[in-house]
Amino acid sequence: MNFIDFFAGIGGFRYGLEKAGHKCVGFVEFDKFARKSYQAMYDTKGEFTGYDIRQVRGKDLPTADIWTFGSPCQDVSIAGQQDGLISGKRSSLFFEIIRLLKERTKNQEEIPTYLFMENVKGLLSSRNGRDFARVLIEMDSVGYDVEWSLINSKEVVPQNRERVYLIGHLRGKCSNKVFPIQRQSQNSIKQSKIKQVGNYRSNKSFGNNPQTGRVYSVHGLSPTLNTMQGGDRQPKILVEAVLTPDRLAKRQSGRRFKNAGEPAFTVTATDKHGVLIKKDKELSIRKLTPLECWRLQGFTDEQFFKAKNAGLSDNQLYKQAGNSVTVPVIETIGYKLKGNINE
Repeated sequence: MNFIDFFAGIGGFRYGLEKAGHKCVGFVEFDKFARKSYQAMYDTKGEFTGYDIRQVRGKDLPTADIWTFGSPCQDVSIAGQQDGLISGKRSSLFFEIIRLLKERTKNQEEIPTYLFMENVKGLLSSRNGRDFARVLIEMDSVGYDVEWSLINSKEVVPQNRERVYLIGHLRGKCSNKVFPIQRQSQNSIKQSKIKQVGNYRSNKSFGNNPQTGRVYSVHGLSPTLNTMQGGDRQPKILVEAVLTPDRLAKRQSGRRFKNAGEPAFTVTATDKHGVLIKKDKELSIRKLTPLECWRLQGFTDEQFFKAKNAGLSDNQLYKQAGNSVTVPVIETIGYKLKGNINE
């Protein structure tokens, strides 16, 4: 099936759906740095592209079977200002998707069979659930029946990242359900846990943010990746050796770290976590690198270096990883969508 990639970022939706056999026919992305990475990573020649979705018109869009979008989540995220879906300046861009659908319907132009949306878990509880209800009502108003599922990326990658995924089915076109997604076996990554082994700085000096300075074991999951902007927020891991355990205990008394091999926290755009590695009873702390954060979202090393070689700074590469969707989750859902059409 053909799809349009809205709020495209670095193309997590695109890469996942292409791996499942779908074809991108256009993308919309406002951020100049994300566009730079996107165009370095993918062959976009001849595709429709838009910058500011508020300036895009329904009649200008190519016909597509799927529209993908993960409208900015800061206004409904527990890590954001929580202004809500309606009053929030960024998350309210969801309504631009509804506008485009209404424009195409009014002009008797074809609208997609599927809407494929991703957002933070906070969407379910934002404004006591009213924002999520509004999403369902708006999709219903333009002809879509909606199913949704809360999926943790640790099902497929070593990162603890809960996100809500919604599939809108165009009424009368296809009623086969996509969810639930088949879970992995009991021996899968999801059985791992985030293992924090310390915290190397006072929370008070960083706005009482409990995540700032956390250090994790490399034997567990990564925490949720975010945009990691400011305040040395990349995930930290414990690695080989600059401080002895005794010296570490003196300098890090009362703070927490994670051991190597444990699940990472969720990759975000603001946190910069770390991992702890033990060797010959000596320990040291380092940040997760931008490349490691991209890997935690399911991108290849080749894709990362295409973006990096296009002139992106480490700060931008961290941010782009944190803002992305997790590719293997999108790929899995993409195969289910493909199966629906083939049935």
